[in-house]
Amino acid sequence: MYPIIILSITGLITLFLGFMKSKKILLPATLLFTLLAFLSNFYDWNKPGYYFYDMLHASNLSIIFTSIILLSAFLIMAMTRGFLDDEHAQPAEYFALLQFSLVGAIMMTCYENLIMLFIGVEILSVSMYILTGSDKRNLRGNEAALKYFLMGAFATGILLFGMAMIYGANGTFNISDANGVLSQTNIPRLPFIFIGVTMLLIGLLFKVSAAPFHFWTPDVYEGAPTIFTAFMSTIVKTAGFAAIYRILSVSFTQLYDFWWVMVIVIAILSLLISNISAIKQESFKRMLAFSSISHAGYMLLAIIGLSNKSDMSIAFYSLAYSLATISAFGVLMVVSKEKLLNGRPDERISVFDGLAKRNGFLGVVLVISMLSLAGIPLTAGFWGKFYVFADATSRGGIWILVIAVLMSAVGIYYYFKPIIAAYMKEPEEKNIAVTPFFKIILGFTTVCSILLGVLPNLVRGLW
Repeated sequence: MYPIIILSITGLITLFLGFMKSKKILLPATLLFTLLAFLSNFYDWNKPGYYFYDMLHASNLSIIFTSIILLSAFLIMAMTRGFLDDEHAQPAEYFALLQFSLVGAIMMTCYENLIMLFIGVEILSVSMYILTGSDKRNLRGNEAALKYFLMGAFATGILLFGMAMIYGANGTFNISDANGVLSQTNIPRLPFIFIGVTMLLIGLLFKVSAAPFHFWTPDVYEGAPTIFTAFMSTIVKTAGFAAIYRILSVSFTQLYDFWWVMVIVIAILSLLISNISAIKQESFKRMLAFSSISHAGYMLLAIIGLSNKSDMSIAFYSLAYSLATISAFGVLMVVSKEKLLNGRPDERISVFDGLAKRNGFLGVVLVISMLSLAGIPLTAGFWGKFYVFADATSRGGIWILVIAVLMSAVGIYYYFKPIIAAYMKEPEEKNIAVTPFFKIILGFTTVCSILLGVLPNLVRGLW
């Protein structure tokens, strides 16, 4: 639980650093703070225990999820360049909010009490609402922030209603105790538990943008500044699925026959709606938004399986997805600044036209990221899909596997659109220069995507 303490303190320190005349110290300091949190995370490895009056539980699984979250945050923050290229930016506030949001994300991976889950969700969500609308000059961003806030408020209300119903039926907020209480629960209480589980899942599935609770996702992803979109699409999704897996595997395994139906319907809807909608998208960010919805559907397959390997599958998929997504958004951040559309960076897929000739390194990074998201062999994304497919079939879900494979084939079509633009179309602009530090970040994510595609047990064999 040391990352929670460290990031809570360093977030406040970052705000005070904002009073300094020079803003150049903020990025190195934030990266150092995140690195300290990452290293302190492993202090509890193989030493499971309870913290904060038994409301948080540290385990190897929670440490793995926290490590993925902190690694993703470090890589994304490193790509900001300290917001020094934007005179209207408020870097101290941005970095402080990002650190505070990480506190909420980490709490979602290790909560033992539903109250701590709610606090974690709200810390993470409120930070994202603010950062989505942080560019006050962008009306599209302001609209996205308002949509995100209003729909998030409804989801929070539903989440709280579900927690209240569960508490009323079980008499405890402790998720470990709830499973024992459930085995002794009399029939009159069961309807309240069913309602509570349903509402709780709806609230959490909204956070991971699973259909039909996904309507906010394309507008928010497109309207938010790209760096915060990358943060949202990786950290929020990883934390959300860690929370969903924990509550279902710890508290409601005995209700599998009840919630399995709902989860499988949502998984199918997520796969169908997202992949079909992504085909016609011309905006790269909107395409990645629908891609995010589809990946939520794939990760739900591991929840459906709920075997002793499901936790490993979700963690590996989260890491593979995060690495590829960070690479994709990183390339977009560099390329979109070279061409403006209506005074704003051009974020259409056409902005990648001739990218391989303009900068071969960025072209390779884009290709590997798209191949990994598509689940092509020799990339981490392939093994991520393989593991969740295996989990789904462990419960006899062959028919949903057929749907998932067909939708993966559809996904290949739109993931190849940026690749075709980069390698088969002529460039319209000049060559693109990339800073050495940016090259290191994108090179790291790309190499890791390939390395995990060739040697998946490097990570999967850790726990």
